[in-house]
Amino acid sequence: MRQTLYLSLYDLLSNDPKKILYSGFPLTCSKSTVFNKISQHAIASQSFYYYFYYFIINNDLLKTKPSTQNQNNMKTTISDDEFYAGLQQLPKPKYPFTDSIHPDFQLQREEYYDWIDRKYIFHSQEAREKHKQHNLTDIAARGCPFLKNLAELRPLASYAADGAMMDDYFDRCSHDEMAEIATRIMALLTGDDPNEPADNGIFHQFWTLRQNIITCEMPERLYKKFLKSLHEVLIGYADERVYYRSNTIPPLPIYLLIREATSGGQPFCKYVAMQKDYRHLPDSILEHLHIQRLHTISALMIGIHNDIISLPKELHREEDTMNLVKVLQQEHKTSIKEAYMMALEVHDNYLKEFLVLQEHLPSFGQWQDMTRNYVQDLGIMVAGVYAWHTNDTTRYVNGGYVEGEYNSK
Repeated sequence: MRQTLYLSLYDLLSNDPKKILYSGFPLTCSKSTVFNKISQHAIASQSFYYYFYYFIINNDLLKTKPSTQNQNNMKTTISDDEFYAGLQQLPKPKYPFTDSIHPDFQLQREEYYDWIDRKYIFHSQEAREKHKQHNLTDIAARGCPFLKNLAELRPLASYAADGAMMDDYFDRCSHDEMAEIATRIMALLTGDDPNEPADNGIFHQFWTLRQNIITCEMPERLYKKFLKSLHEVLIGYADERVYYRSNTIPPLPIYLLIREATSGGQPFCKYVAMQKDYRHLPDSILEHLHIQRLHTISALMIGIHNDIISLPKELHREEDTMNLVKVLQQEHKTSIKEAYMMALEVHDNYLKEFLVLQEHLPSFGQWQDMTRNYVQDLGIMVAGVYAWHTNDTTRYVNGGYVEGEYNSK
């Protein structure tokens, strides 16, 4: 009696030799030989985890070779649903914070679509349509739902959307090219270069961001904190290119340094102070080590939950090496599934630390209640950014992401 064996990602993650088959090995070899060779191949190439095959086999696995006709008709790809089914069975991050969204999120979306149509013409039509589906401004609307109006939401939405689309577009650039881009962007954001860029590209978008900051009357001291953290994001983008270009997975300490920056979470932490009356909190509180540690933890949680959500996409792309699951797999010489669970544990330990720090704030005198509320809204910000990830069903799926279109020199 013959049967068809379909392989899901979950089967592959399980490392079960009864489930894992690979078309590159003769069907006459033993099950243990197949599994040993597969294990060696998995260590040598990340690509093993996302190329799937099935065989028409008999009940006594690998003893009978399929007919030529069956070999010619074998299916060599699986559907997206099958591809992601395995990962969906694994546990996901959870937050004890409320999930909210800014009431003007739809208006902000409409502006975002207009930005893409008018100012992102250097992107291909396919890339622009994908970006529209991603609704990147919702990251800001969910992360800071308590901003007074659209004018206050607009700068953060611009940062979130333009930063993500810029990262996509310049995906293939070098470290030096990204560093040069960062220098130009910072000159526009600080006003050192006051001239409006002539083209409608990314640089014009960041010039516009500064104009929107001026319009919403963001206090200068808060803007400086926001800019400093945004600069660190851009430096992180440059530093990670070294690992992308060489297709190298970084050591864990390096990953944590870069990922805190590239998660984009630190600028969000600074912008939370624009909500409610938090702009009145003195620098002695906003720059207190206790609060700064909460910012670091928030940024890392955002980076890690992004890694978890984007893992299927990044398993498809070997050069996407800045992912905690890949880092832990390399560090511990373990399976993707075990590394995934380790990454989730790292995330959950940061969440536990956040809650301990939230529960045991220093004495801030007359600012105690406001600081407590501010920290609570930091948690809501993290949960809101994650809610965008879980509500978006287009960006981190096979074929849904935007490939880098910048031609690196």
